[in-house]
Amino acid sequence: MKTKQCIFLMVVAISVFSMAARKAFTADDLVGTWKYLISDVPPEYESGLLVFEQKENKTVGYVEAAEKNEMKELTVDQGKVTFTTENQNGVFKYNFMQKGDTLTGTIGSQYGDFPIKAVRQAKK
Repeated sequence: MKTKQCIFLMVVAISVFSMAARKAFTADDLVGTWKYLISDVPPEYESGLLVFEQKENKTVGYVEAAEKNEMKELTVDQGKVTFTTENQNGVFKYNFMQKGDTLTGTIGSQYGDFPIKAVRQAKK
């Protein structure tokens, strides 16, 4: 009986260490230019770029469409990316989940919530 418990504990310990050793998602994984598409909005608002940069050990960025808007309250945690932007049309709250080179989520505004998807662009 003790042997079975010992083996079980070893398997659990190995599993925990394996998960910890796995590559963790970091904000550095976001750095780059991402082309986005928003569903169910007028054509002039449906596409643009998300640009993430690393400055002074901090991830910052902006949204570029008709104009350039700074990302505020940018947080990155275990694949979840959130931030807000503000312009003459109001405040926009972005919520994404990252899977590799794709961000999927919603953009919330005074006009409602809309699906948004962004794909990382190749470096030029």
